[in-house]
Amino acid sequence: MLALRLARGSGPVALLRRLLVAAASAGTGLLLLCALGYAVGHSPRPSGAGLRLLWCLVPLAAAVRFATAVARTDPGTRPSRGATAAGLGPAGRAALSAVSTALFCVLGSGVALLVFFHLRDGIGRLPFGGTAPRMLGAGSRLPLPAALVLLAPVPLAAAAGSAWAVRERRPAHDRAAPRGLVLALALVAVGAAAELYAAGRPGGAALPVPGRFDGAPAGVLAGWSLTALGLAVAGPALTHLCGRVLQSVRPGAVRLLAGRVLQSEARRIGRPLGVCCAVVSGLVAACALRGAGHPPAHPLFGALTSLGAALVVVCSAATLLTAAVEARQERAATTAALLRGCAPASLPRSAALLRTAALVALFTAVTWAVSALAAVPLSR
Repeated sequence: MLALRLARGSGPVALLRRLLVAAASAGTGLLLLCALGYAVGHSPRPSGAGLRLLWCLVPLAAAVRFATAVARTDPGTRPSRGATAAGLGPAGRAALSAVSTALFCVLGSGVALLVFFHLRDGIGRLPFGGTAPRMLGAGSRLPLPAALVLLAPVPLAAAAGSAWAVRERRPAHDRAAPRGLVLALALVAVGAAAELYAAGRPGGAALPVPGRFDGAPAGVLAGWSLTALGLAVAGPALTHLCGRVLQSVRPGAVRLLAGRVLQSEARRIGRPLGVCCAVVSGLVAACALRGAGHPPAHPLFGALTSLGAALVVVCSAATLLTAAVEARQERAATTAALLRGCAPASLPRSAALLRTAALVALFTAVTWAVSALAAVPLSR
């Protein structure tokens, strides 16, 4: 009840973020249910059905990460005198955040179930030329326990991630250089080598890709996955390096402030930045596959593939924006102290613009270079 009262009494921005979490949960649940419906209706090999469900893990991870980021910025779970007086310590705030996140995810899962049955049973106007019920196994019995089990991971994982994030929330003042740049370079190199090797073997094993059923070389997709993982791992280290470069060669007040902030928030901002770069790399890979003449085998699965891609892109971008909002909240006291110390009012804004421009320039260049390298084998 307390979680419901806090959700109802929260501001419009906080409520909008929670509704976006529910929408992400609905989209992920719909993808999982559609994979189950196709497996039930067409009785494919168990390995093929499992692989199609595995493709849904990427949108699921993006949705859970977004829900965790939203929980960290929720005003109702931040430390305050009122919460402490009411007996809400770190454990209580973590439990409250977990319950609130789970409620909105369950709401989204319920919407996904309704939309799935609408498509499967052909209620109302039939989309996709009237073939959606057949593609989702309308003539077969759908095991309801299996559907509920598939819908459970999103609320459970989001609740656990939210509780952990709120309980372990610490102010970010550590300017130690994040490790992982060497590992990221190794992952990118190994991934590119695996792609080139697999692309030269036309008889290699294939994996079913959403939207098409002839499959794609497993080695090429595994290599691209390693390349994308390398980009995600490199995010904090690149952000810290960017802050270090800004402070080099006799920095002024603006460059010094911008560089120090980037170094102190390298892990908070760098992780979602690296994930966004990995997502952009995936979009380049998808364009390379489409350019190589691999159109969707059915409009429904083409739409589901687009839904999955949109979920990953939107959740990754929203996570980055939410992390930026959290960082701004953590810097509010420091900014106020600077202004009280007779610093110009334009100093924080100029530093923020410089940080943004430096990060955009660095990560755009890195993403373009890695994406161009990884897309060469996919376009063959």
